[in-house]
Amino acid sequence: MVFAAAFLQLQAAPVTLAEFPFQFREGLLWVEVTLPQSEKPLNFLLDTGAGVSVINLSTAKRLGIKLGREVTVHGVETMLTGYWQRRMSAKVGNVKLPSEYLAFDLEKLSRSCERPVDGLVGADFFRGRVVQIDFNAQKIRMLKAEKAWKSDAALLLQSRPCGMRVPITVNGHDRQWVRLDTGCATALQWVTSLVPDQCTHQMAIGLAEISIPQTKTTVGIGEHKFESVPTGLHETAIFPGEAGLLGNGLLSLFSRVTIDAKAGRVILEKRYPAQ
Repeated sequence: MVFAAAFLQLQAAPVTLAEFPFQFREGLLWVEVTLPQSEKPLNFLLDTGAGVSVINLSTAKRLGIKLGREVTVHGVETMLTGYWQRRMSAKVGNVKLPSEYLAFDLEKLSRSCERPVDGLVGADFFRGRVVQIDFNAQKIRMLKAEKAWKSDAALLLQSRPCGMRVPITVNGHDRQWVRLDTGCATALQWVTSLVPDQCTHQMAIGLAEISIPQTKTTVGIGEHKFESVPTGLHETAIFPGEAGLLGNGLLSLFSRVTIDAKAGRVILEKRYPAQ
């Protein structure tokens, strides 16, 4: 398998089609979502690691949203039950969010945060779009697609039915595919065993309470190298065909991360240090 990293030259500044703010708290990206059923904005997380967008089951019941058909959801080391919701009308500011949601129990996640989690804006929000996460300005922007871009490096991005993944290196090993996961507050979760390159069509939400051994690693992301990265270790794959999760502990070291699902690339712009 061949991986690519390329330097892109500036032809024109990217055009912003829409934008909305986020708060970077507790290592997570919080956005305020409005629903016709709720008088107050709801607290959602921008979570590229979730295969679909999610509304917390307790929030759906509180708002009187009728539950849809029952489905099985793949989580970290577990299988859980959710309810497939269709034709929900959700927005962040003037930006429309996906209309299909999984009603799913997020109470464990809510209890671990300073505020309740009403839902997740998942990878389905990014499909067919160019979405920029500006950690400096704490803005999410929808950009017009451009053939060329100023950046320090562009990573290959693969959008698959089971999630979005990018190649990285850990401790000088060959490049491995890991999930691009803004729902992961840590820097890296790494699978130390051989991971078969496969994918499933199961819906995946990476939530669990498990004890994870920790170490520090050297991580290469495109042309960037990070030393002493706090890393959780896993003996088996968290999700099929992926050797772990690349989370906000590393992504937030860049000033801007642009996820160009249309062109199959992630554009990284320098900021660090921090770690």
